[in-house]
Amino acid sequence: MKFEWTHSNYLIHLAGPLNDSMFYAGPQSATRSRNYYNPNIHIPSLSIDWQVNPSTLLKLTSGVVLGYRSSVMFDKPATIADSIVTATGTYNTRQVDIDNYHSYTTELRLLQTWSLWGKKFTLAAGVQYMNNDLHRRQQGEGTTGSDYDLTLSEPGWGRDLHFKTGNVAAFAENRWELFKGFALNAGARMEMGESRMSGTTIYYPERELPDTIRHNFPLLGINAEYTPNSNISFYAGWSQAYRPVIFKDIVPGSLYEYTDKNLKDAYGYNMEAGFRGAWKFLTWDITAFHLWYSNRIGTLAETDSLGNLRIFRTNIGDSRTRGVEIFVQGSFPISTKTRLTLFSSTAWMDARYQGAVIRSGNGNISVDGNKVESVPEWISRNGLTIEHGPMSVSILYSYTASSFADALNSVTPSASGATGLAPAYHLTDINLTWVLTRNISVRLNGNNIFNQQYFTKRPQFYPGPGIWPSDGRTLSATVIVRI
Repeated sequence: MKFEWTHSNYLIHLAGPLNDSMFYAGPQSATRSRNYYNPNIHIPSLSIDWQVNPSTLLKLTSGVVLGYRSSVMFDKPATIADSIVTATGTYNTRQVDIDNYHSYTTELRLLQTWSLWGKKFTLAAGVQYMNNDLHRRQQGEGTTGSDYDLTLSEPGWGRDLHFKTGNVAAFAENRWELFKGFALNAGARMEMGESRMSGTTIYYPERELPDTIRHNFPLLGINAEYTPNSNISFYAGWSQAYRPVIFKDIVPGSLYEYTDKNLKDAYGYNMEAGFRGAWKFLTWDITAFHLWYSNRIGTLAETDSLGNLRIFRTNIGDSRTRGVEIFVQGSFPISTKTRLTLFSSTAWMDARYQGAVIRSGNGNISVDGNKVESVPEWISRNGLTIEHGPMSVSILYSYTASSFADALNSVTPSASGATGLAPAYHLTDINLTWVLTRNISVRLNGNNIFNQQYFTKRPQFYPGPGIWPSDGRTLSATVIVRI
């Protein structure tokens, strides 16, 4: 029996988003001095393992997430300065948002080994229950101050909503060793539950919001592995998954938006096949995969009965991602005390929309064949390590290709920096480890040692639309003492 309690509480002073001209002029600059974010989360958990007999293991795990996350921000694009208002002599009021979490999950799992016709099999089965209540209060009118202050200058919230979800899942997976070197895994999972929303939005009629979304998903999976000898293994698999509708999908941003009351959960599958092995100084693992994602959620432009433009949030189409992942490592002894290790871990991905249509301005256009946002075509990590006696030095070179920030595949950046191409970037890290004694060792780390200025993507929502620069050069040292 084990009981754990994790508590996380910190306050971040958010520097604010940048647009492209601001980023290239000074990536370390800030556009906000009054924006703050504070999560305060408690996670108690209890787990009980019971070895009923040598062939049967029961495991009960129960966890709770309690707490809140809050923010107070001048929530505007980077092009709008947070400055003193001449007429009042003060700053503008900030927006206060608070989320409260009450989430409970319990899972009972069985691991059973059994035999039939002289063959050994392993069964994993269980049931999971989840109950969640997310209380979201947003668009509160805060103070004109500059400190972390959640006080409302005017009572009430723009949104005061509860999002309650109950879910039961039953699952089972069995591993069959059909003959020497060949094993087959097959599993099934059944997800059953519903999400219910209640509350008010001051700008939107409550009756127009979808208040109940039910989900009932059978999920199947199968994979096989063939190991003709201890050095080579071939494997392949197929499995299903789904993404439930979440709060952000349902709640309109303004009176000019409305949400499809028949909004569907996203679902899909992943297929993969690979070959791993080892030969003398070389080890490798090569995998090809195909990922299908149905019922992606987006927005369409529509007109009401009076001819007024409305933004309709609904399922807009599908996407598929295919790719190859390759890991290769070689280890070469140079002398009795020195060894050189080289490795490369590289992935190629091609993610594209299939039969999808989205809003563009006041109309809708097809994005069939467009690349999925935030998916770079290439990601490559390459490195070498030299070990000599008690010392080792590692150098890591990383490359990430460019990616789009929106489904329209916009290349030219918008004024706010929220859309446009996220450029490719190259990073180099160095690590030095020195074992002084059996009990004491020292590590020196240099990340992004050439101080490359880069960003990974352009978020269009939280923590603000625009560019959020990544860290420049950072240096750290660690002393490890074992007693």
